[in-house]
Amino acid sequence: MTMLLKGLVALIALLLGVLGLRWVFAPVGAAAELGIALDGPLALNTVRGDIGGLFIGGAILCGIGLARGDGRPLRAAALLLACVAVGRMIGVASDGFVPQAGVAIAVELAMVALLLLAARRLPGANPG
Repeated sequence: MTMLLKGLVALIALLLGVLGLRWVFAPVGAAAELGIALDGPLALNTVRGDIGGLFIGGAILCGIGLARGDGRPLRAAALLLACVAVGRMIGVASDGFVPQAGVAIAVELAMVALLLLAARRLPGANPG
């Protein structure tokens, strides 16, 4: 895998990690930027666990893939992000388009493409 792809995967891991930590440790601010109202401890616990955990899990998978030189964890991270993008697309179809959702979908799909490209360049990407 080229240094550029490794750098991009590391950047994705960093972005996902920062986003995840923000949702875990500062969920009110993260939610407010997205128009999400958090009403009580259950809502806080849910976004910390679900959203924060998803992003942190993706970051860890990217880190494992880079550290081990194994494409399989990158494919798993790509799957997580693809599921998020599909969920957003369902939201657009159900609730209407908002520009912020379009940007998020584009960024998520770009990250999916980069992770899959990087995964193809690492051992374990094409098991026999």
